[in-house]
Amino acid sequence: MDDIRTLQRILSDSKTIAIVGISASWHRPSYFAAKYMQHHGYTIIPVNPRYDSVLGEKAYPSLTDIPVPVDIVDCFRRSEEIPALADQAIEIGAKCLWMQLGVINEAAASTARNANLDVIMDRCVKIEHARLFGGLNYAGVNTGVISARRIPPPPR
Repeated sequence: MDDIRTLQRILSDSKTIAIVGISASWHRPSYFAAKYMQHHGYTIIPVNPRYDSVLGEKAYPSLTDIPVPVDIVDCFRRSEEIPALADQAIEIGAKCLWMQLGVINEAAASTARNANLDVIMDRCVKIEHARLFGGLNYAGVNTGVISARRIPPPPR
């Protein structure tokens, strides 16, 4: 279920995103996505046992350690790790299991759907938010480096 209306509903209704596998390195996709979503008003909850905090937010070693309700569990982990994360997302009462680009696990998706979670696979939360709500110019995405305009030929 990743049609436009579903994506809009999930992103409009959600306020808190647990980002599993987040990195504290500014150049990593998980950090960039988290920073974008935080900038756009979402509360992000870093989930990575290697960090005490990321982007000024307390980090937790696992989903089950988070003491507040979570709307979206955004997974930056390998596909084979998703079944355990789906079980944890169900356990904490999350509303959506979101698997990032390249992350696909049909069995985990089925488990989450059977527990009435929305499931998004193989999509980036940052890209979908920017596409649906505006924001493609954020932090260098619309830098003008890539353009449909032809570059004038060099002088002869």
